[in-house]
Amino acid sequence: MAKDKPSMNVVFVGHVDAGKSTCVGRMMFDGGAVTEQEMKQLREEAEKHGKAGFEFAYVMDNIKEERERGVTIDLSYKKLLTDKYEITIIDAPGHRDFVKNMITGASQADAAFLTIAAPSGVQPQTTEHLWLLRTMGVKNLAISVNKMDAADYSEEKFNKVKEDVGKLLSQVGINPETTQFIPCSGLMGDNIVAKSTNMDWYKGPTIREQIDKFPAPESPTNLPMRMPVQDVYDITGIGTVPVGKVETGIMKIGMKVVVLPGRTGEGIAGELKTIEAHHETHAEAPAGMNVGVNIRGVGKKDIARGDVICEAANPVPIVEEFIGQIAVINHPTVLAKGYTPVFHIHTAQVPCQITELIAQIDPKSGQVIKENPDFLKNGDVAKVRIKPQGNLALEAQGDNPYMARFAIRDAGATVAAGMCVEITKKK
Repeated sequence: MAKDKPSMNVVFVGHVDAGKSTCVGRMMFDGGAVTEQEMKQLREEAEKHGKAGFEFAYVMDNIKEERERGVTIDLSYKKLLTDKYEITIIDAPGHRDFVKNMITGASQADAAFLTIAAPSGVQPQTTEHLWLLRTMGVKNLAISVNKMDAADYSEEKFNKVKEDVGKLLSQVGINPETTQFIPCSGLMGDNIVAKSTNMDWYKGPTIREQIDKFPAPESPTNLPMRMPVQDVYDITGIGTVPVGKVETGIMKIGMKVVVLPGRTGEGIAGELKTIEAHHETHAEAPAGMNVGVNIRGVGKKDIARGDVICEAANPVPIVEEFIGQIAVINHPTVLAKGYTPVFHIHTAQVPCQITELIAQIDPKSGQVIKENPDFLKNGDVAKVRIKPQGNLALEAQGDNPYMARFAIRDAGATVAAGMCVEITKKK
């Protein structure tokens, strides 16, 4: 029975055209999750669009527009059973304008593969992807060096990429020595599920084997129930169905819940009527499960992406202001007091003003370097006071780390990322 295997969410991240979707599609196909028949149809469709060789990517890219453009726009989810886990694979976009969806993907992931194309190596966005994974709390990471077929399966080329990526890993505080690098080819199927016969020099695991090497996620079922809403659907015969991942706690049918902040900021109360995952109904959903739910008393107009469904007995706070510890990744100039970018927190996007720069911190030791700095530049880590310009549901790291992380975006780029360390609740 699949139910007995622990579930794990694995995100594939990487620069556009690094071949993430192809690796994922190949793994689904070689792992038996996609039939020969389905693959044949996808191959014909790829050729019809003049995209021969894109058939594996099509397994994940199920939106028509993506097929025609050949890029991944939104998050796609697929199930895969390995020897050890029931895996939900999240294929996150690599395109600049799609980073916000990637943030959502990373915040739902237990483990990640950063995909780098061997011929092109490290790209400008690679550092940003690493910072995001780091800040979103993805602890388990492996590096897949894809398109080895286009690099003549060269060990030298692989080692060069490994060295370059290793430097970046060290910068964001990840030890390259303990990080697994896997040379592979999604297109040809080398080291995805089956061991490659083209790279005798590589003795490590395939991507599929690496998934089973990741430690099982700790399930934060002892924390209060929280489910950030990713999307809301209107389904005939059922009604309004919010979809998302249960971040913490255990969701149960019959549970009294409240949707926060909701449209008014006051929250909407209801009761959980149904819980469904992958077309099966469940009596309960523990943390880590991606589900669709129906709530008695909550209609289409009451709930939207960014709201959090929580247990009524222990709701998520709506904050007046909060203190965050941030790392500045990519600001065009310097970041000063009064700056009001958009904060991406779980699935919500809310403009917030940075009202005070409290202290600059040494990222390695955590010690204060400077009180009340005038500004912050790229690479700086600091404690700052933040005031949301709208209703925002958020928790402090100490209370619920799963509801404390955020990314700061401005004009299509991730400026900074961080976590909430202290909150002041709205009266």
